[in-house]
Amino acid sequence: MSSNTIRIGPAGWSYKDWEGIVYPPHGSRFDHLAYLAGLFDTIEVNSSFYRIPPPTHGTSWNRRVAFNDDFRFTVKLYRGFTHDENSSREDVEAFRRFLDPLHDSGRLGSLLIQFPWSFKRSENSMERIAGVLEHFHDYPKVVEVRHASFQNPEFHRFLDERNTGLVAIDQPLFSDSVKPSVTSTGPLAYVRFHGRNYEKWFAHKESWERYDYLYSERELAPWSARIEAMATERDVFVIMNNHFRGQAIINAVDMERSLGLPVRIPPPMVALMEERWARSAEQGKGR
Repeated sequence: MSSNTIRIGPAGWSYKDWEGIVYPPHGSRFDHLAYLAGLFDTIEVNSSFYRIPPPTHGTSWNRRVAFNDDFRFTVKLYRGFTHDENSSREDVEAFRRFLDPLHDSGRLGSLLIQFPWSFKRSENSMERIAGVLEHFHDYPKVVEVRHASFQNPEFHRFLDERNTGLVAIDQPLFSDSVKPSVTSTGPLAYVRFHGRNYEKWFAHKESWERYDYLYSERELAPWSARIEAMATERDVFVIMNNHFRGQAIINAVDMERSLGLPVRIPPPMVALMEERWARSAEQGKGR
């Protein structure tokens, strides 16, 4: 096994539909973030995609995970930079102020810069990416693109030259979708699991519908090998974004188990996970 670190965790922690599934019955003072930081070594912050948080958020989050020395946040960049094309110099400065408490404490594992599927490779799009990377050049960072036009050695060199990681993704595979890959760039590797809900990927009314998917252990198995290969050269972050009704937690624990990492199951999910693994073992005997 590599000496590089593999951190696995969910995208986000504030979901009402996790109550009673991931989170035990609790009172108003229950700390969802601290609870998950006792089970996993990373969480992806995705609320920052919708609005730029104040610096006090990072300071509070640092305090609440202080008991876990190995814990790192990854943070999704505000959509004004990647989706809406309406970011300003003030937005750059505000987002940097938000990041700095996490970065200065050593808790910022990576800034996630995610572009939509509609974002295709062109001279203009490459200039946009270069501009965003320059705004945040002094933070650890990775770029996620979903369109296959970026899946080529030239784009990989572009990221490498800018000390930036390439996000490997699992998503529904349409004709122009980025395919699964072990290619990594920059100083760290990053893997995101979005689920394979083909029916709702584009035709959804609520955003959660897109990520309503539970991977089987068999579907995750090829990724275990890819993640192990990435970890021979880099630290790896593995994020489960299929968050509906705690499915991200189920698959995060599945992945830890498949990689031989320590497994800490949320107490409300112990019976569910034991039953899931027993059923999988029986199915394996039958093949």
